[in-house]
Amino acid sequence: MSGPQESTSFAALRGQLQESAATFAGGPDALEGILLGMVDDVDRAVREPLEIFPVCHHSPASALAMARRLREKQPKVVYLELCEDMAPLLTELRNCRLPVAVQAFAGDVDGFPADWAPLSVVAPVTEASAEYQAIAYALDTPGVELVLVDRSSDHVFQWDRRGEHAEEAATPPEEAEAALHGEAVGVEIGDLRPRFAELEEHLLRHGKVRHWSEWWHQYVEVPLGDSDHDTYRQVMFLIGSLFRRLAPGEGSRVRVDEDRERYMWTRMREHLTATGTDPKDCLYVCGAFHAASRVEEFGVHGGSGTFTISPRTATTWQYGLIPSSHAAIEAQFGLAAGSVSIAATEWAKSLKRTRVKPFRLEGQAGTKKPGKKTAAALAPAPQSAVAADKLTGFLRRPPVLDGLDEAELLGWSVDIVRAARRNGYLASTADAIAVFETSILLAGMRDRAKPTPYDFQDAAVTCIEKDSVPGRRDVRRLVEIMMGGDRIGQVGYDSLPPLARDVYDRLAPLELKLEQRGVRRALLDMASRPELQACSDVLWMLRRLMPQGAARPIMGERGLGERSIQESWDLALGTHQRALIELGYEGVSLEQVLEQRLRRDAYGAQATTATVLAAVEDATLYLRSRRLSDELGTHALKVLATERSVDGAPEVLRRVRALLAYYRTSEPVLPSWIESFVKTGYAHYCTLLPTAFRDEDATVGQVAAMLGFLFSMESLALSLGCDRTQLELAVAQSHPDEPSKTALLWAAQVQLGTLSRAELRARCDELLDNPLVVPAYPRYLSGFVHALEPVPGLADVVVEAVSNAFGRLPDTVLLPWLPLLITTLRSGASDLAPLLIREAGRIFPGRLAALDTWVPPWRMPQKDPFAAARPKPAPDVHRGATLLTTHPSTCDAVAELLGYDGVWAGPAAGPNPSGGAVLTARHPVTADALESLLAGG
Repeated sequence: MSGPQESTSFAALRGQLQESAATFAGGPDALEGILLGMVDDVDRAVREPLEIFPVCHHSPASALAMARRLREKQPKVVYLELCEDMAPLLTELRNCRLPVAVQAFAGDVDGFPADWAPLSVVAPVTEASAEYQAIAYALDTPGVELVLVDRSSDHVFQWDRRGEHAEEAATPPEEAEAALHGEAVGVEIGDLRPRFAELEEHLLRHGKVRHWSEWWHQYVEVPLGDSDHDTYRQVMFLIGSLFRRLAPGEGSRVRVDEDRERYMWTRMREHLTATGTDPKDCLYVCGAFHAASRVEEFGVHGGSGTFTISPRTATTWQYGLIPSSHAAIEAQFGLAAGSVSIAATEWAKSLKRTRVKPFRLEGQAGTKKPGKKTAAALAPAPQSAVAADKLTGFLRRPPVLDGLDEAELLGWSVDIVRAARRNGYLASTADAIAVFETSILLAGMRDRAKPTPYDFQDAAVTCIEKDSVPGRRDVRRLVEIMMGGDRIGQVGYDSLPPLARDVYDRLAPLELKLEQRGVRRALLDMASRPELQACSDVLWMLRRLMPQGAARPIMGERGLGERSIQESWDLALGTHQRALIELGYEGVSLEQVLEQRLRRDAYGAQATTATVLAAVEDATLYLRSRRLSDELGTHALKVLATERSVDGAPEVLRRVRALLAYYRTSEPVLPSWIESFVKTGYAHYCTLLPTAFRDEDATVGQVAAMLGFLFSMESLALSLGCDRTQLELAVAQSHPDEPSKTALLWAAQVQLGTLSRAELRARCDELLDNPLVVPAYPRYLSGFVHALEPVPGLADVVVEAVSNAFGRLPDTVLLPWLPLLITTLRSGASDLAPLLIREAGRIFPGRLAALDTWVPPWRMPQKDPFAAARPKPAPDVHRGATLLTTHPSTCDAVAELLGYDGVWAGPAAGPNPSGGAVLTARHPVTADALESLLAGG
C-alpha cells in the first residue's frame, strides 16, 4: 500500500520527531520510521472525510468526549464497532439496569467442531462508556440511524481459533459475580492495551504504577478529561498507532485485526452507497487501535473488491441480554480489580465538574428521570476542512498539577475506617489520619500532586490490613466497594426471553421479589393452598436445570411415588439470571427444555444404560410423561444390548428396582418396556457373568450388582419366559481368581442350592485353618458383605465368619489386617453395613454381663426343631380315628349332600383294632421322607 499523501498540518511535528530520532538513535533508522509513521497514521485518520471517533473500552474520558461531540456534530448515521447481528437487541437496553451484556448464543453448532459447543459471544455495556453514549443518542434521536459494522458472531468463531478464545476468556476470580459472563468470548469494543510486553513493562516501571489500568488513568484519562475534541482525537490516534506499530508479529491475531478493519470499512461503504448519505453527516465509533488502520480498504475512498466477506455457517444463533457486573468485565478483559468501579466514579465526578449532559436511553432503569427537554435542538457546530495540529502543543505541555482535594481525601479516609470496623478490623481515628497522610506520601513518591484512588487503596492496605483479614473481605476489596462497588446489572422483565417470563409468571403466587438479587425464602403449604403445587413443580424443574444454589430445597423432597405436602426453598433466581436467560435460548418453556435435555442425555454418544434409566426416572418424576418414559425406556433396551461391560450395573440395579416399585404401586399393569428390559437384562447379565468373574477391571460391587439383578428379578423374568437353567450354567462356568469374587460365587451357589450352608461354613473354617490364606481373609469377608446385595439371607453366615476370625486368630495375625478389613468394608460396602449390624445385634447378647456365658448359635449342637412338638404315642393308647365313629352325623350329612348312600364299617379285629390311619402303616416311605425333610437331614 502506498503511503498517505502528507499534509502541512503536522509538518512541525514531523520535523521535531525526525530531529529527536536522529539525536537519540545517532542517525536515520527504524526509530525514525516508527515516529514518522505514527504521525502519518494520525494525519491520515484526521483527513478522512468520514469522521472517525477513537475510543477506549469503558473509559470515562472517551464517554465524556463522545457526549460532547454528539451534541456538537449531531450526526445522522452512527457506525459502531459491534457485531452487526446484535443490532435488534440494542433497543432492549432501556428495559435493563446497566451494566448488562449483549449476548449471541448457539447451543447446537453446524459448521464448527462439535466440542466447541455451546458458543457464546458477549459485549458488555456500561453507562461510563462511549459506546453507550452513541447507542443512547442514536436510539432516542429522531432521524438518526445506528449501524453496527463489525463482524458477525458467526465470523468471530470462523476467524479465531479455539485456543485463542481460552486466552480471551480470563479465569474468573473467586467472587461469583466475576463469572456472570461464563466462558463467553468477549467482543473487545475499543480495546486499547499494548501488545508488546516490554513496552507495557517499561510504561509501568517509569510511570511508578502497578498495573495498566492505573497507568491509563494517570497518564491518559486525567489529561484528556478536559481536552477539546481535536486534541482528544489526535492523542487517541497517536496512542493507537503506537500500540499497533509496536505490536509483535502474531500472524493469526494481526490477520484477524486487519480482517475486522476491512470488514467494517466494507460495510460502511456499502451503506453509504445504498443510502446516498454524505460521509460528513456520519460518525464512525471504533477502538483507537483500529482507527489508525493501514489496510488498503481504509476510508470511504479506499480500495474495494479486494476483500470478500465469507458466508455465515448454518449455525443458528440466538440473542439476548444477560446481567453483567464490574467484576465480570474486569475478569473478561484482564483489567485490574476495581478499575471499572473507579472508572464509574470518575465518570460521575467528571459530569459534575464539566456539566456535560450525558445521553441516557429514555426509561432506562437505575437512572434519574430526565428533565424537561428544550424545544429547539442545538444547531450542528461548523466543521473545519482540516484539523489543526494539536499534538505538538499537547506533547510539549507540562503536566497540569491538580490541586489536592483535602475534603475528598478526608472523606475517603473516614469511610474506609468505618467500613473496616464493620468488617472486623480494629481500625480507629488514628488509622484514618495515617491513611490520609500515607496517600499524600505515596502520591509524592510517584510524582503526583493529587493522590489517585489507586494511591489511596495502597495506603489503606498498608495502614489498616496489618497481618490478617478478620472477615470475608480484605481492605483492597473494601476500597473497591467504597469507590462504587461491584455494580451488577439486571435485565428487565420485558427484555427477558419467553421462558424466563413464564417462570416469573408461574412463581407469582409465591409473592416474592424473585427478580432481585439475593436469597429469598419460599414456604409452600400445598395442604392449605393447592395452587402452590404448580409452583412446586416449577421449582423442582429449576433445581434440575439451573446451577446449584438457584433453587435449593430446605424441606421437602420429590421421589418416585412421593409428594411433599409442605416445602421450603431458598431461591436466588435474580443472582442466577444469566443461567435462566440462557435456558430461554433452548426453548419456550421449562418442560420443553427439560425434555430436550433428557433426550440429549439419553441419545448421546456416551450414553449408558444407567444414563437412559436416569432420564426415564426424571421424565416420570418432573414431567409425568408416560409417552416420553416409554420412548426412553425402549431406547434403554437397545443401549443395554450393546453394552459389553458391567461398569454401570450397580446404578442399573438401583434404578430398575425403583422404577419397578413405582409402577407396581401406581399402575394397574407394568409397562411393556420394563418387562422387556427385565427379560433382556436377565439374559444379558447371565451371558456376561462368567467373564465378569474373571475380569480384573470388574469390581466385586459390580459383579454383586449383576447377581442382585438376576436374583431379585428372577421371579418376574421366569414368568416372562426366561429359563433358570441359563443362570445355573452361568454360575457353574464362573471360576474367579480374586478372593472377594470367590466368596461372592459361593454365596450365589448357596442361593441356587448347589452349595449348602454347612458346606459354606466348612469352607470358611478351612480358610481360617490355612495360615497362607489368613492374610487374604478380609478380602473374602468383603466378598461376603457384597453378597448381601443379591443374597440378603446370608447375613447370619457373614456375622459368623467375622466372629470366628476375631475369636480364633491371635492378635499378632488379627491386628495387622484389621485396618484393611475396616477400610475395605467402609469403601466398598458402606450401604450394606446396616444390614450386617442389625443381624449382629440380633445374635449377640444385649448386656455385657451375659457375654461370658453366651454361646454362639453356630456352636450349639444341632437338634431336631420339631422333636419337642412331636409327642410319641404310648403302645396301649388307641390311635384310631375315634372322633368320626363317635359322632357320625357330620359324615352322614356330607355323604347325603354328595348323593352317596354309604354304610359304616365295623371295628377292625386283630392286632390293630383302631381301624384308623392304616395307609401310613402300609406305606411308611412317604412319612419317613417328610420326617427327614422337616428335621433338616
